[in-house]
Amino acid sequence: MKYIQLNGLNKDVSVIGAGCMRIARMTRDEVSELVHAALDHGINFFDHADIYGRGRSEEVFGEVFAAEPELRDRMFLQTKCGINQGMFDFSKEHILEAVNGSLQRLGTDHVDSLLLHRPDALMEPEEVAEAFTELYEAGKVLSFGVSNQNPSQMELLKTAVKFPLTANQLQLSIAHTPLLDAGFNVDMAHDPAVMRDGGTLEYCRINKMAVQAWSPLQVGYFTGTFLANEAFGELNEKLNELAEKYGVGTDSIAYAWILRIPGKMQVITGTTKAERLVHAAEAADIVLDRREWYDLYKAAGNRLP
Repeated sequence: MKYIQLNGLNKDVSVIGAGCMRIARMTRDEVSELVHAALDHGINFFDHADIYGRGRSEEVFGEVFAAEPELRDRMFLQTKCGINQGMFDFSKEHILEAVNGSLQRLGTDHVDSLLLHRPDALMEPEEVAEAFTELYEAGKVLSFGVSNQNPSQMELLKTAVKFPLTANQLQLSIAHTPLLDAGFNVDMAHDPAVMRDGGTLEYCRINKMAVQAWSPLQVGYFTGTFLANEAFGELNEKLNELAEKYGVGTDSIAYAWILRIPGKMQVITGTTKAERLVHAAEAADIVLDRREWYDLYKAAGNRLP
């Protein structure tokens, strides 16, 4: 496993993260098995959100802590807040209420990281700063970041928030590459040249923020995976070729493609299968060469100018 350190924290964090969105329907024993599989293979990063399973994902994770409290010190625990009954809500009141609820459900006195879950157009940076300061001084949250935000939104937040932003959680996969496309097509008069994100990938790298890639095997916004998808025949052919070369699964190659991007890259898996977590862990040890990386990008249907 490979590890990075997030801004302002002296902690090793695995480049593979176990996303916990889908564990709400699992039993405590099933989640315990998943947690142990992750830890046994060097994955110490667990990603939650207060809305996952309407709170049940955090609850069942807390049940694991109640049965095995020693596990808490072995992991880096992250949660997210800001989605509130069909709207986005970065008010101080909601942030504090949401974090206290997450801590109660998780059965812990602190989380290592808190992300703001998507942008709130009505955000007042000063309110967010007050909430973050109160949470930090109470020892409830050790670091802060964002998700799905562009550089201007992060700069606006930083006008009041003085904590370093540790991470930006963004959708990225071989088959979903808006973060990359415009960078290849600067000053071109066609659709891939449209800057949809304001240079977010570059901004995060300049500011030493981790990019946490969610839905790393998805085609679009929860529209299905590209693995073994007939619509992505060329991509799967290339994935199979590289999987055979490196002696891993095609999913490992897909994760390795993300990790090959320079900067602090993390992959947030969404699997509930222990064996799939093992595949993800294997990806951390694969370094695709430049030709392999670009061949995969093009095999997904992207064209270089």
